[in-house]
Amino acid sequence: MHQLDLFSTPGIPHPAEAAVTVPAKVKVKASSKKKAAVAPTLPGKKRGRKSLKELSEDPDLIMELDKLVLDKQYYSISEVAAMFKVNTSLIRYWENEFDILQPKKNRKGDRLFRQEDIQHLKLIYHLLRERKYTIEGAKQKLKEDHKLAARNFEMVQALLKVRGFLTELKDQL
Repeated sequence: MHQLDLFSTPGIPHPAEAAVTVPAKVKVKASSKKKAAVAPTLPGKKRGRKSLKELSEDPDLIMELDKLVLDKQYYSISEVAAMFKVNTSLIRYWENEFDILQPKKNRKGDRLFRQEDIQHLKLIYHLLRERKYTIEGAKQKLKEDHKLAARNFEMVQALLKVRGFLTELKDQL
C-alpha cells in the first residue's frame, strides 16, 4: 500500500527524500540541545583576532608619523597608540619586551612618552610590522647594533620621501 501525501506538490520531491543543500556563503551552527540554525556571514568579515596583514593595511604610517609635528614634551599612552593605530595594550607589551622603551611614569602610574620614546617605537614598529621580524628577532637586531638599525631605518625613510616626491612629480607631468 502506498501512502498518499496531500500537502506535497507534484514534481517536487518530499523534504525527507530530497538532499539538503546549503548555499556556499551560509554557515550552519548546531548545538547539542537546539536545532541547527542558519546564520549568514558577510564576505570579508571575520571573527576573532585580526592578522598582521589586516592590521598593517597602511604601509605609509611611518611617513605620516614623520609629517606629524611633535610639539609636546610628553604624550599619553592613548595618544601614542592612536598615532600608531594600535591598542594601548600592545604599547605596554612592547614596553615590557624592549629595553630601549623607558617612558616616564607619574605618581599615578600613567605612562608619559617623550619624543625619544616615540622614535624608539617607530623603530620597533618598523621592525615588527613592516620588516616582519619576530619579537625575539627584533630584540636581537636592536641588541646587535642599535645605531646601525636606527641608521638603516632613517635611510629607508629618506628613500621613501624621495620616492613620494618623485611620484608626485610624475603625476604632475
